[in-house]
Amino acid sequence: MSTTFVNQSKTVFLLGGLIALFVAVGSMWGTQGMITALILGGAMNVGAWFFSDKIAIMSMRGQEVTRDSGPQVSGNVSSRELYEMVDELRQRAGLPMPRVYICPHQAPNAFATGRSPKKAAVAATQGLLQMMSRDEIAGVMAHELAHVKNRDTLTSCIAATIAGVLAFVAQWFFLIGGGRREGGHPLIGFAVVILAAVGAAMIKAMISRSREFVADAHGAEIAGSPEGLASALGKLDAMSRRIPLVQPNPAQNNLFIVEPLAGGQALVNLFATHPPTEKRIAALRSMR
Repeated sequence: MSTTFVNQSKTVFLLGGLIALFVAVGSMWGTQGMITALILGGAMNVGAWFFSDKIAIMSMRGQEVTRDSGPQVSGNVSSRELYEMVDELRQRAGLPMPRVYICPHQAPNAFATGRSPKKAAVAATQGLLQMMSRDEIAGVMAHELAHVKNRDTLTSCIAATIAGVLAFVAQWFFLIGGGRREGGHPLIGFAVVILAAVGAAMIKAMISRSREFVADAHGAEIAGSPEGLASALGKLDAMSRRIPLVQPNPAQNNLFIVEPLAGGQALVNLFATHPPTEKRIAALRSMR
């Protein structure tokens, strides 16, 4: 069974699950509630399909880089060199040129997004460009392009968008009903718990940790060696513990090359979608 088919099936399941969940909660308000929930769920699906990549880029305040323009970053790789590096790597991978972004964050990290290779984008933080060597940055970008080639990006971005929507809806339900000390519908509080639990479960079920091992292996092939990526992962794991990534939604953690550490540890654990970094490094070292 191809990776593309598996990921497309996951996406369909996620979108269908979102509507089913909205309708189930809406049914507590009768037929009218179900209809309203169905419309809302459908609108969320359309938004997730067409705009999940833009939401991810905007949330990280990404600035697009071209061959001749973009934010200038001091480090081992300039903005133009990053663009040219991605261009070379994507040609090796047989991919169309993705949009390239730099995000103004000191925490080193990177991610890929987009509903198809033709609509893909890759992004790196300023911290990544400043703290990594050229070979390490190339390894990281190759890993992200591997996600694009394997069509992981649509599933990941839609899952992050849905999780964010569920968190918002759960909070909304709590404020209008479950949070009242008196007179609140007894099912509202239960719905809040279910929404949060199902949201986390959907993320963990649909974003398999094995995809990172596959992207690491394919990224090493695109880069021509596993050494740069293996070295980068070691640095990223250590630095992410010292320099938290400030980003608004822990549900987006699945997008990044390593698990961002920001805010409460409970939230980080709830949305953990990456395998242990040391295991990823060991797998890359075995490719020598």
